[in-house]
Amino acid sequence: MSHGRVIVIGGGVIGAACAYFLKTSGWESVTVLDRGQFGKACSHGNCGFVSPSHVLPLTVPGAIGQALKALVSKNSPFSIKPRFDLSLWSWLFQFARRCNERDMVASAQAIQALLQSSRSLYDELMANEPFDCEWQTRGLLFPFRTLAGLEHHDQTAELLRTSFGQSLTRFAGDDVRDLEPALKRGLAGGWHYPGDAHLRPDKLMSSWRRVLTGLGVTIQDDCEVKGFVRDGARAVRIIAPREEIAADAFVVAAGALTPWLNHVLGCKIPIQPGKGYSITMRRPAKCPALPMLCEEDRVAVTPMLSGYRLGSTMEFAGYDTSLNRRRLALLTAGAAHYFDEPVSEPIEEEWFGWRPMTPDSVPIIDRTPTMDNVLIAAGHNMLGVSMAPATGRLVAELLSGTSPHIDANRYSLSRFAR
Repeated sequence: MSHGRVIVIGGGVIGAACAYFLKTSGWESVTVLDRGQFGKACSHGNCGFVSPSHVLPLTVPGAIGQALKALVSKNSPFSIKPRFDLSLWSWLFQFARRCNERDMVASAQAIQALLQSSRSLYDELMANEPFDCEWQTRGLLFPFRTLAGLEHHDQTAELLRTSFGQSLTRFAGDDVRDLEPALKRGLAGGWHYPGDAHLRPDKLMSSWRRVLTGLGVTIQDDCEVKGFVRDGARAVRIIAPREEIAADAFVVAAGALTPWLNHVLGCKIPIQPGKGYSITMRRPAKCPALPMLCEEDRVAVTPMLSGYRLGSTMEFAGYDTSLNRRRLALLTAGAAHYFDEPVSEPIEEEWFGWRPMTPDSVPIIDRTPTMDNVLIAAGHNMLGVSMAPATGRLVAELLSGTSPHIDANRYSLSRFAR
């Protein structure tokens, strides 16, 4: 395919990375269109982890039993809003049938390829581009308040070490406080993954915008794509509110909103919005130095240089735009189990975002079945920030016809037809 004009639909972290690698690989004209504001949706208030440790998919053996138990728990970080929604129940069926060891390993291998590539690419981006996003490479800590929780993660850690080459260190009891003094005394211990990193996502997106515009990429906000004008099996223009815009290739990187384009893409994208929450506040006086994932309470803790964020939970409520204060309260209550000073004032932002969840936890990076020059790059689940650079590079390789640096077949849309 000629390196002519390309349009990226979606101004989140995936769309930004796609635009960057397309432009730097030689595409003459790159335009990013966002239905809202560039960088203001799910890429804005997430926890900012860059986590090559997050190899395992949600579809682990036994996940269905854990989910059912969580649904009947009043304070569970996981919930499904009861409703008649065929797409949701189809998604849940596909999820359930993949909760076995064989499919888990296959998904993990696909996830790991993107995570490892992205971690290396982030180092290059931070060294070579003017990113100002509070990039820190301190690893990620999993603290545990109960011995049962720690021992359960011991099994996961052994799998990650032996099957996926992860480097990690176990801390027993209060030894974990030697690594992170902000933790309470009396915890059961923790696991530290030194290869992980973290950043401030809103500053990352501001940096992406500056870098892209500096390269000559055009970014249009408030530009919702309504459809494509086709010439046979190729798209030639997109239909926007005020005009039709021509291009030689198109990338759909619309995250959780990608299924809204099913009717124009000519296929069904099996993505459900998994609603996540975060609270951003001033750094507490006794602020952690390490980012943490408190797995027993599903609370993520991000100490940023300019703030402090608690995040996570998973709510399958469709495209609901309300801010569920009970979900926010779960974050602060969960953090209180681990820190003497779990929250601080003032609160800067209470936020939610729709994560693009696929049934197997693996993104879709593939051409549409109806248009040869339209490529989908969506469904990055909870790892959009972690996977963005490798996704952008792979998209540029696929559209440019160069040899992919990772196996692209793992991210095929057709896998859901099997």
